[in-house]
Amino acid sequence: MTKLRKSTTNRMVSGVLGGFAERYGIDATVLRVIFAALTVLTIGFPMVILYALMAIIMPN
Repeated sequence: MTKLRKSTTNRMVSGVLGGFAERYGIDATVLRVIFAALTVLTIGFPMVILYALMAIIMPN
């Protein structure tokens, strides 16, 4: 398995969800839909903060 890194090819904003998709072998679109649903329907703002932190912490 590869290390968790931001994707350089599969990115919409910063590559965080693309990196998770590549690392765990999941379709990035599925992760993006799940992330959007969690953000809108449940916990909202903390998900945006978590994404921003991951964008800063995760290596390229």
